[in-house]
Amino acid sequence: MTFLALSSQRSLFMLQKSQLEFEQTLIMNQANWLQQEMADRADLLSGANGGGSVDLDDDPYYVALQKEEEYLTSRQDSLSNQITLLTEEINSTKSLVQNNIKASCGLNLIGG
Repeated sequence: MTFLALSSQRSLFMLQKSQLEFEQTLIMNQANWLQQEMADRADLLSGANGGGSVDLDDDPYYVALQKEEEYLTSRQDSLSNQITLLTEEINSTKSLVQNNIKASCGLNLIGG
């Protein structure tokens, strides 16, 4: 019966992993949007300056976009690490379930 508890735990880990992967997808989409917005802003400022070079660090909106993009990149890395750990835990629990089922079947055969 222990394998049922382990299997339930594994299912919970898989659900958590799916939730993290979904969140990671949302963050990747948001980061892509921010990068496009930053490129558009740089083009806009460059055009307003007659095509010359512009110091984007002087533009508060661009700096805010840049900080948000850095935060999202950091969050995405954190999610990747959590997903990796959950994948390892899922694989470990899968092995435990299989070993527990084998041991249980072996005991049943011995016990007659």
